[in-house]
Amino acid sequence: MERRDFVKLCAASAASTTLPSPAEAATLKARLYRPALLVDERGQPIRAESLRAGVNYVFDYPFAATPCFLLRLARPAAGGIDLRTENGGAYRWEGGVGPGNAVVAYSAICAHKLTYPTRQVSFIGYRDAPSPVAGRGKVIACCSDRSVYDPSAGARVVSGPAPQPLATILLEHDARKDELAAVGTLGGEKFDQFFRTFGFRLELEMGDRAKASVDGRAIVKELAAYSAQWAQC
Repeated sequence: MERRDFVKLCAASAASTTLPSPAEAATLKARLYRPALLVDERGQPIRAESLRAGVNYVFDYPFAATPCFLLRLARPAAGGIDLRTENGGAYRWEGGVGPGNAVVAYSAICAHKLTYPTRQVSFIGYRDAPSPVAGRGKVIACCSDRSVYDPSAGARVVSGPAPQPLATILLEHDARKDELAAVGTLGGEKFDQFFRTFGFRLELEMGDRAKASVDGRAIVKELAAYSAQWAQC
């Protein structure tokens, strides 16, 4: 990347690559993983300007079996929002990147019961329109447990039993090429718990690749192409 519009929160937090233990409950730092350029199914870089507002895009990161949401919001995501994990770790979400600072990404693993988009069905996703669970809409809603997150505010919990926001996926934006890359996470990761809970299923589906680190490129798909069905609620 030649010109980088790196997620602003990294300026304050990229010095550390580890998260504190629950007992520390200190200010969380960014956790950096292998960078992955976001590409389409033909291998061409995703252009931030080409993303459609309100559409669910999904890519796997930082592991081959851990899906994430990529969203272009209708309005800028200004950031500067203080959040906490269920263990009390504090961190600041500094907004989106790309055109109008409106492009954001989050782990698609629900913070309550670890619901996630599978190849067969997704019970979690961005709801642009009003619905019984999503309320007025423009939120990420989980139909499994009725947890609702605000993607314009660091995926903070709006309602439901989720104990913390969705983990932020740190994005790097090359303003000259208008390309995006995933480079790390911030907030409460659920990856270890996810692999303990679904390890057997993931191994049947993906073999040893499930825990493989995504390195170099991550393929972005619309949710309708990533999962065969998308449950509405």
